[in-house]
Amino acid sequence: MKKIRIADIDIGQGQPVFVAGPCVIEDRSMVEKTAGFLRGMRDSGRKIIMKLSYDKANRTSIDSFRGPGIKKGMDIISGIKKEYGLPVLVDVHCRADLELVAGTADCIQIPAFLCRQTDLLVEAGKTGRVVNIKKGQFMSPWAMSLQAEKVLKATGAQVILTERGTSFGYGDLVVDMRSLIIMRERGYPVLYDATHSQQSPPAGHGAGETSGKREFIIPLAKAARSVGADGIYCEIHPDPANAKSDRDTQLDFGEFENLVDEVSKM
Repeated sequence: MKKIRIADIDIGQGQPVFVAGPCVIEDRSMVEKTAGFLRGMRDSGRKIIMKLSYDKANRTSIDSFRGPGIKKGMDIISGIKKEYGLPVLVDVHCRADLELVAGTADCIQIPAFLCRQTDLLVEAGKTGRVVNIKKGQFMSPWAMSLQAEKVLKATGAQVILTERGTSFGYGDLVVDMRSLIIMRERGYPVLYDATHSQQSPPAGHGAGETSGKREFIIPLAKAARSVGADGIYCEIHPDPANAKSDRDTQLDFGEFENLVDEVSKM
């Protein structure tokens, strides 16, 4: 097992890491509330990495909220990192954004829908940052080692793989816990995305919003840890019911704290 280090956090050794943050930056105030909460958890001894997104380019509908864009978004992210001292993971959808993002982010994330985009993976590797590749809903766990090699052959950068569920029919996701074992056996630390994996993608004719099954988030996070997941990935929000995206599967701060406590006991 390769030990990955993001800032001062070791992944793949003992205590689980928790990657958490809102689905997308809505405004600076919301991000500051979230960062303050996560900093408190970090100060209490938890391994915390903050996840932030400046643009959600794969929204279901063209009218869905996408975020502030790269310039304003990265201004907020760099300010948050400086003020709160949290390691930061940022997802990138196009090669043109990589240079600016790599100047601030500790880890670059490749979204699930883009996990086979060779040029994006290679260029992400060239930044020298740790790269987290989310397993596409259409991908087998065996095939993910081939995507990791695209990053590794670029510069030998470090790679993490994240399980986020597999498409089941048109409107559901299922989680095969074997995939965490398979990807980890290939030498990569693995995370389990506890919130995205409980989404129910739009299935009806003209449907434009994703729903989800919040009640399964904590039980399956515990199951993932029990089979060897090195960490848990969650989207959290100060007020999920009024979030501009993924309101059915983002956790509030109390729910996330409960998840961390339950998983850390294992």
